[in-house]
Amino acid sequence: MSSPEASPAFANPADLAGELKRVAETATAWPFEEARKLVERLKRSPKARGSEEVLFETGYGPSGLPHIGTFGEVARTTMVRHAFRILTEDKVKTRLVAFSDDMDGLRKVPDNVPNKEMLQKALGLPLTKVPDPFGTHDSFGEHNNARLRSFLDAFGFQYEFMSATDCYLSGRFDATLLKVLHHYEKVMNVMLPSLREERAASYSPFLPICPRTGRVLQVPILEHHVKHGTVTYEDPETREKVTVPVTGGGCKLQWKPDWAMRWVALGVDYEMAGKDLIDSVKLSSQIAKALGGEPPEGFNYELFLDEKGQKISKSKGNGLSIEDWLSYASPESLALFMFQSPRSGKRLYFDVIPRNVDDYFGFLAKYPAQDWKLRLGNPVWHIHAGEPPVVDMPVSFTMLLNLASASNTEDESVLWGFLRRHVPGVSAQTHPKLAELVGYAVKYFHDFVKPNKVFRKPDEVERQALETLDAALAALPAGAGSDDIQNALYDVARPIPRYQDMKAKGATPERPGVSIEWFNTLYQVLLGLERGPRFGSFVEIYGVAETRELIRKALAGELVAA
Repeated sequence: MSSPEASPAFANPADLAGELKRVAETATAWPFEEARKLVERLKRSPKARGSEEVLFETGYGPSGLPHIGTFGEVARTTMVRHAFRILTEDKVKTRLVAFSDDMDGLRKVPDNVPNKEMLQKALGLPLTKVPDPFGTHDSFGEHNNARLRSFLDAFGFQYEFMSATDCYLSGRFDATLLKVLHHYEKVMNVMLPSLREERAASYSPFLPICPRTGRVLQVPILEHHVKHGTVTYEDPETREKVTVPVTGGGCKLQWKPDWAMRWVALGVDYEMAGKDLIDSVKLSSQIAKALGGEPPEGFNYELFLDEKGQKISKSKGNGLSIEDWLSYASPESLALFMFQSPRSGKRLYFDVIPRNVDDYFGFLAKYPAQDWKLRLGNPVWHIHAGEPPVVDMPVSFTMLLNLASASNTEDESVLWGFLRRHVPGVSAQTHPKLAELVGYAVKYFHDFVKPNKVFRKPDEVERQALETLDAALAALPAGAGSDDIQNALYDVARPIPRYQDMKAKGATPERPGVSIEWFNTLYQVLLGLERGPRFGSFVEIYGVAETRELIRKALAGELVAA
């Protein structure tokens, strides 16, 4: 609950909306920075289509399975949309369209799908005409669209799904496609300088759909007929001249002109894109202007990298999938990962999960006592659309992983036994979010912590320090708290030159600070891990007697031999 001083109550919802708007106008969180660009856009150019509706769009290329980057674009755009609604006090209608480029031709077979031979035979077909290698849908495009939609639905996003195939075949794009044909030379003048000489010689913004094979053809256009709305090309196999309409699904556009056409046809006001598409955004923006439209607002976010520092690719299937993350952590922790520093490159691999889980609950714990200025900068306000839940989380995810590691258990009941020492009466019924975290921790421990535990033998300095620590723990009074235990840890390390830190705050020659090396030693020797949470808190929950037993095993060499 919020304290009266931190967050005054408003009897009238309009008063709250007004206060939020006032704070939002100077809020520094990036969704508000983006939303303010949209507010200025509306002032600068009122909607020409007679509607005060603002349209947000995210794009998805279903040539491979959806990955976290796809989800991230929807999550981030949703955050900007909510910030815009606050700035306009919800007086301007908004829509979010998740658009699938499912009429693209299949250019190569993805690495992470079954029945590759089936797909090899379908190269060049629109994705919604390619057989589904998983056998669950009518086409590969529909399978991947369904995968994306199922997760977006599960997360509760408010969006409209839109398919390129549907838009082309239904005639929704026809009027704008005819504009592209009418401004053919202008579009070519934008695109040709960006292409290599060989590519430029045969380039056309229109890709005919072959009436004979159904494939998307990249062929030179011999003639374009504005009056008739058609283009003519030579069939690469029969050498016959073929004329097809640019409307009704007779053609699709190359992707940069296609992007611009879509912005104009749908009236898109906001779309973000990856940093690798900066030049593409510029070209598509020029084409949109040539068609008489205004390019959308947006920004370029940094790319996600896999554990090797390589860009995540849908077709390669490297990095994490949506399902991977959700096997070990909540959707909210994933949303936090997306919120944080979108313009900075980040590794997206399994080892980033624990910190994001703990950071999420940390931000959640701070929220109730914050004033509105701080709340609007708190990630959980954006993750939960202004209504973050109240959750009592007595321990961190990292702590649960260390408890599992110390006890070498994959049994949730064992972890609950430790937790009840720390919080008497705690259970899955009293703390359902903690119950989720315990389940995630057991899975994460089994798959990533346990296989990578590497114990090492203590050297002579470490042996003496551990023996001293054992005695200090034995001398603690029954029921000693984490602070008492932590102080004992410090007192053991202070006299040992290896662990002294004279740069620590308040350190003196008589009372040196204690370096992180001491705590790293404890985790490496006792738990087989590189690092962990506050060790005093760990001992309090795990147990003094149990920790002393770990020390005994480490000194006897039993942990290394296990």
